[in-house]
Amino acid sequence: MANDSLRSAQPLRSLVSLVAALSVGILGTLQMRQERSQAQQGSTPPQVVTTILPITQFTRAVAGKRAEVKPLIPPQMGPHDFQARPEDARLLSQADVLVINGLGMETFLEGLIANAGNPKLRIIDSSQGIPTLQTQEPEHGHSHSHGHSHGHSHGHGHSHGHGHSHGKLNPHIWLDPRRAIRQVENIRDGLIAVDPEGAETYRANAAAFIQQLEALDKEIEQRLAPFAGRKFVVFHDLAPYFAERYNLKAEFLVEIPEASPSPEDVRRVMETVRQSGLKTILVEPQVGKDNPFEVLARDLGVQVRVFDPLETAGPEGIEPEYYLTILRQNVENLVSAFEKEKAWVPLQLPLVGQAALEHLLARGR
Repeated sequence: MANDSLRSAQPLRSLVSLVAALSVGILGTLQMRQERSQAQQGSTPPQVVTTILPITQFTRAVAGKRAEVKPLIPPQMGPHDFQARPEDARLLSQADVLVINGLGMETFLEGLIANAGNPKLRIIDSSQGIPTLQTQEPEHGHSHSHGHSHGHSHGHGHSHGHGHSHGKLNPHIWLDPRRAIRQVENIRDGLIAVDPEGAETYRANAAAFIQQLEALDKEIEQRLAPFAGRKFVVFHDLAPYFAERYNLKAEFLVEIPEASPSPEDVRRVMETVRQSGLKTILVEPQVGKDNPFEVLARDLGVQVRVFDPLETAGPEGIEPEYYLTILRQNVENLVSAFEKEKAWVPLQLPLVGQAALEHLLARGR
């Protein structure tokens, strides 16, 4: 009797053991699948670092709340004044993605990336595949050397002697809204490649911002259509993409330091103004009101208007809407200048007054 009970209990224990083993196996498989799924999804969204102000604006527009976007360059500082610090290398060492403008704009990056020592850092070059224009030499005055080619490298020298010298290709592509759309698309595709689980968010955000850029482009096109073929003058080679898009002529006459021009700079500008018969000069907002351009313009009967290349701003400048606002302001300033220009150009512009000349020369010492 006891032996019969023992024999009947053995199959039951075997069945329990088999069920337990199967349960462990199933649970283990489920856990492995869950871990694999989490690994594929990524436990956290990518840490994204951006360079110049427009790239920060575009990247924030695409990333939305999905990814944290940190600007490498403070918004109030232009790329030509940026000096990398140890904390900047640490920021890149912890980042998953670096978004750049490209075209030689970020000449400081090669050493900084090397110091960061981050082999997993992915770089999104927003200029990839976008048609470019050659950097212009001044129509009058001195020339300056070129140091870059369109190889998307970032370790070449950068000249600060006379303003914003770049390489053979002009990097200011963001000032043409159509090219800006291509940049947004490149950023969107780059973020999707790094973070495929966020693809739906990135596509939706990019589409919404591109719609705003398309509306802006049409608005500017209509606003500037009456002035097709008109010329405006800049002291830095920052506007050719904008001019090309809206059938204007941006003449890069002469490059001059924004502060402390030398006597030679002053003489060169005066000669250029007399020879060209220009009526409007566009300057960058950081030049300010008390500057040699204003002094020179008053005595030569030339207008001074602001054209903001979106390289610096206050803290609010990192927001995507800031790009839209500033381009609209640039257009209004340009339209105002065109509308106020006289139909005739004097054959001989007046000589610069003695007070203005002394002011300029004093600033140049």
